[in-house]
Amino acid sequence: MAEATPPPEASGPPPPLAAYRRKRDFPRTPEPAGDSPAVLADGPRRFVVQRHRARRLHYDLRFEIGGVLVSWAVPKGPTLDPAVRRMAVHVEDHPIEYLDFEGVIPAGQYGGGDVIVWDLGTWEPHGTDDPAAAVAAGELHADVTGYKLRGRLVLVRRGGEHQPGGDREQWLLLHKRDGYAVEGWDPEDHPLSVLSGRTNEQVKADPKRMWRADLPAARASVPTRPPPPGQRAGQRVVVAGPTDDELAELDALGAAGSWDVFGRRLRLTNLDKVLFPARPGEEPITKRELVRYAARIAPTVLPYLTGRALNMLRYPNGAEAAGFWHRHLPAHAPDWITRWHRPDATSDGTSTYLVVDAPAALVWAANFGALEWHAWTSPTSAPHEPSYALVDLDPGTATSWDDLLTLARLHRTALDHLQVRAAPKITGRRGIQIWIPVPPGTTFDDTRAWVEELSHAISAVVPDLVSWKWAVRERAGHARLDFTQNALNKTLVAPYSPRAAPGAPISAPLDWDELDDPSLRPDAVTLRTAFDRLTTRGDPFRTILTPAPPLPPLT
Repeated sequence: MAEATPPPEASGPPPPLAAYRRKRDFPRTPEPAGDSPAVLADGPRRFVVQRHRARRLHYDLRFEIGGVLVSWAVPKGPTLDPAVRRMAVHVEDHPIEYLDFEGVIPAGQYGGGDVIVWDLGTWEPHGTDDPAAAVAAGELHADVTGYKLRGRLVLVRRGGEHQPGGDREQWLLLHKRDGYAVEGWDPEDHPLSVLSGRTNEQVKADPKRMWRADLPAARASVPTRPPPPGQRAGQRVVVAGPTDDELAELDALGAAGSWDVFGRRLRLTNLDKVLFPARPGEEPITKRELVRYAARIAPTVLPYLTGRALNMLRYPNGAEAAGFWHRHLPAHAPDWITRWHRPDATSDGTSTYLVVDAPAALVWAANFGALEWHAWTSPTSAPHEPSYALVDLDPGTATSWDDLLTLARLHRTALDHLQVRAAPKITGRRGIQIWIPVPPGTTFDDTRAWVEELSHAISAVVPDLVSWKWAVRERAGHARLDFTQNALNKTLVAPYSPRAAPGAPISAPLDWDELDDPSLRPDAVTLRTAFDRLTTRGDPFRTILTPAPPLPPLT
């Protein structure tokens, strides 16, 4: 049957996201509707792979091209094995906001099922400056740098063939035989989300997050668990965590006992031991309160710990006694805890690290006496490639809080001028840190050199506040801008980690405008106030979790 001639008002090419929007009922699906196609920004293009369990399991491979995500459904998933050819079905373009969509599409909606962000990164077209034209011509070569996928992927349209029962083009997907190729590599052996560290099953059982179209994209993914009694609905973020029944079970335990939480049974000990001395006018904090905090904060802090070795700063006898670094995971740790066996470990060095890939693992660490959590800045999958460039504002003995804020504001101005995305946090002690996301493939040499150059430029503005001497006694009390933290196996205290000090201050992420708040103090947020802050401000640090363009030149 001949196709009907469209009316004049329908002639011409449809809008880029018309097919995507036509298939979805946005009041019912948590997927982003998408604004107009984004203008291509400077820096490398991004790509995402989502593991999607709809009627059938498949992987959605999406490349940023022309302000949208040009997409293919790959039933068996992409692979690093150069001997494997995968079928890929070219589907409708998706909005850029889909880059970090993770959750559950309701049954009855198009694509109903659970979705995780299986891989994320940047890519460059190979052999062309016009990837849209390459797609139209039926062959795209893409050099990808993700957390799981690396090297060159090739997509080739199969001439004249279509998916059975539909009109979508069938393509072939393969990986070139290059330095990143791995024989026998199976995507199903790597099931965790690179954003949340969870499996599809865990997302389906408790989605925890939904997309809020009324919020900026960097903060639009928010927890779905309803607020506990006494909290106002409609606040920006509702903190997810253990249920009220699980918390009541913890409260009912004696000094020791087993606690069922996050699907695990944990043996807890010495719950009434004081771990943090009291601040004036407050009560001291016991291990029970630390364990409760670890369980409640785990869904928020997990993205900053997942896939990373954790160095635990342990104080088994409390913060008033001596603490020590505990890096090697003990043999008595539960079998379900994720371990990383460091491949380049020496015979006298740490070889097996704790990796907090599940919320129960953080609870276990708290019960083990880990008062502070210091995660590696590089993932275990690429230990020589940091995820962040780090600016550590280390005050000297003569550095006032106002002086430190001056240094932080200067960094804010410089980063804004450079159009570099970053996030600050107080350390819970005296300092301020600034974390800058970098794309996969960046080295520690890259981040260290860039931060050193930035810091020297800023110190030239206020030379009386900064010393470049290494030894503390030689700094004349001045602050140090410590670029040397950008190195393998260097750790900085994780966002939301307690610090071993009276009142259990927290290393709390900040909004940039808080640097202008006269009431801000480096140890102002504590274990007991952190959740009130989260429910009103949300998590300002979430912006560092999405890939960023390479660090720009400073000259």
